[in-house]
Amino acid sequence: MARSVTELPQIDPGIIVQGTPTPGSKEILTPDALAFVAGLSRRFGPRVAQVLASRREAQAGYDAGERPDFLDATREIREDNWTVAPLPIDLLDRRVEITGPAEPKMLINGLNSGASAFMADFEDSLSPTWDNVVRGQLALKQAVEGTIRHVDNVTGRAYGLADRLATLIVRPRGWHLVEKHLVVDGRAVPAALFDFGLYFFHNARRLLAQGTGPYVYLPKLQGHLEARLWNDVFLHAQAAFDLPRGNIRATVLIETLPAAVEMDEILYELREHSAGLNLGRWDYIFSFIKTTRGDPRAVLPDRAQVTMAQPFLRGCRQLLIRTCHRRGVHAMGGMAAQIPIKNDPEANRAALEKVRADKSLEAKDGHDGTWVAHPGLVPLAREVFDAVLRGPNQIEEKRRAVVVVAEDLLRLPQGTRTEEGLRHNVRVGVQYLEAWLRGSGCVPLYHLMEDAATAEISRTQVWQWIHHGSSLSDGTPVNVPNFRRIVAQEMDRVLAEVGPRTFEAGRFQEARDLFTRLSTSETCPDFLTLPAYDILTSNHSSARIPGGL
Repeated sequence: MARSVTELPQIDPGIIVQGTPTPGSKEILTPDALAFVAGLSRRFGPRVAQVLASRREAQAGYDAGERPDFLDATREIREDNWTVAPLPIDLLDRRVEITGPAEPKMLINGLNSGASAFMADFEDSLSPTWDNVVRGQLALKQAVEGTIRHVDNVTGRAYGLADRLATLIVRPRGWHLVEKHLVVDGRAVPAALFDFGLYFFHNARRLLAQGTGPYVYLPKLQGHLEARLWNDVFLHAQAAFDLPRGNIRATVLIETLPAAVEMDEILYELREHSAGLNLGRWDYIFSFIKTTRGDPRAVLPDRAQVTMAQPFLRGCRQLLIRTCHRRGVHAMGGMAAQIPIKNDPEANRAALEKVRADKSLEAKDGHDGTWVAHPGLVPLAREVFDAVLRGPNQIEEKRRAVVVVAEDLLRLPQGTRTEEGLRHNVRVGVQYLEAWLRGSGCVPLYHLMEDAATAEISRTQVWQWIHHGSSLSDGTPVNVPNFRRIVAQEMDRVLAEVGPRTFEAGRFQEARDLFTRLSTSETCPDFLTLPAYDILTSNHSSARIPGGL
């Protein structure tokens, strides 16, 4: 139960915690921590609103036929020979990074995995229940302190940190999301400022004392002005703690089509705080669909056919590597979502060969490191990059011969649209949403570790096929009646796969309804996590608690 108002420190009547206490609340949501986050929200919240308004304006232009292009106004930045600030020692070698939700067991396994770095995620692989985000901050604080422990409720197995740990990096949520459970002056705090602010407040000094720093990944930026906003947040946070500029280091995920034409400018805005760029290929595909959603000529083939061999993705990779190396910073590769298949040696061998081929191409193209989703893939990815890298990275390989123009980033993927591709989108999209609504954002499905990016591609692709009246390769029209028929059939298949007890205990009907609504809406919603978050928060009781917990 929530504490009574009279028991709470009345530090600031403008700060309201909209939620019941959860494990970690007392340690994480202290009056001083809340005041710091509130200060960030008051100072930068209006600029976040401007960012979102600019995104809507840009999308209206794309819907009218405009396309992202290199900016004339920033040509001088692209042509000048500046570089980012020298990198800290523990970010020089990033050849294998593992990612996962900011949860205790994943934090321990990721830090112990043998990878160069572990990215603790509050974004695509974490369902942002109030309990999850507060526990995640507590787990990060304990990990930095070295006190984190986890006991599996089922097996009784205890988990703790090893002697040699990966470098910790944290991904806050994107600018488009809010944290409804913390309200400042009547408005929900931008989730990005909530996640970053609490992590920085509780851990920045200790991290620096340990010889590392508050390192972050920045998701879903759509241009350099959004990077400028983050840079100003970093400057403000460091000044508030009387820390020198440049201790925060940020790697930006290039996972939107608009950001792809502003890579130089993004690095320039963050040049004191940059740790490079990462090609977020799954969200990039989603962004490609969303950006070009009004164009009937831009309808994509099956998701499985949109691989890194497609020219628009390969062009983005080449441009990212060249841009990062020219500016003296890392170009990180994409995710290997495969997970080991324990009971099928042949299928497991085939999956590992896919990972090897993908990572080999990344390393040979010039990437300085890559992502994996499972600790079992760390040795394979490291072996591949060890065979190519002659030092901690290959930034010295400038790739001057690479030339990529805007048209290369807009080349339409080639392939076919099949009934199985449509069915797979439905099956994976609904099952992922169901798990997300139950509080799990990192979901193993059909031997892949899926996060929100997969569901975003699935539902936008279905929307695109329906909206533009596409047909499948056998001539079947993709219309609403046929889509609803396939949804019903795939739900029967999911019921058979998970079993009646699991199906009835889950949130499959809500997930089905949401996926259907998103796929058949008149306009393509920007992010599925926005309506999903409304459902997530509407099903949890809350209490208004002024000041803190």
